[in-house]
Amino acid sequence: MDALKRKVIEDGVVIDEAILKVDGFLNHQIDAGLMYEIGEVFHSQFSDQGITKILTIEASGIAPAIMVAHRFNVPCLFAKKAKPNTLNQGYYQTDVHSFTKNKTNSVIVSNEFLSDQDTVLIIDDFLANGEAALGLHRLAQQAGAKTAGIGILVEKSFQPGRARLEEAGLTVSSLCQVASLKGNKVTLLGDDA
Repeated sequence: MDALKRKVIEDGVVIDEAILKVDGFLNHQIDAGLMYEIGEVFHSQFSDQGITKILTIEASGIAPAIMVAHRFNVPCLFAKKAKPNTLNQGYYQTDVHSFTKNKTNSVIVSNEFLSDQDTVLIIDDFLANGEAALGLHRLAQQAGAKTAGIGILVEKSFQPGRARLEEAGLTVSSLCQVASLKGNKVTLLGDDA
């Protein structure tokens, strides 16, 4: 997706060759037009899968997931990183380790909103080690729901996330694949520069 790739190259900030900061358009300040385009692309890729829910994790995945859900005309469901006091019914729970924050969170989804009648498309902002996507897939499995695929905005291809997801039998679609952050420069997969 050319618009996203341009944003990553022009506005992404590399931190210590391992972390790509995209606060200016993705996970602090949101480029709504770009999120709309992302919704269109993922809809075109997964429109024949019978998607009933878009599943993501708070907080950075919510903006793109909402736009994907809007395009599919289905609910957007996000896993919470803390159990709210209002959640007194049953829920599904799993642990997810964040590469960027180097922190493990227990994430939950109410069983009121996810069931064996659902086919979910998981949407996330980044793919590094695959922890968030695998955690969301585990929540879907606990509910008996089907995971149709994983939609990723930015994949760090030099990390093992894709391989881990594919080993789990999941279909992965990444809109922007980063080959390297060496020299504090973003190099996209397929770039000769």
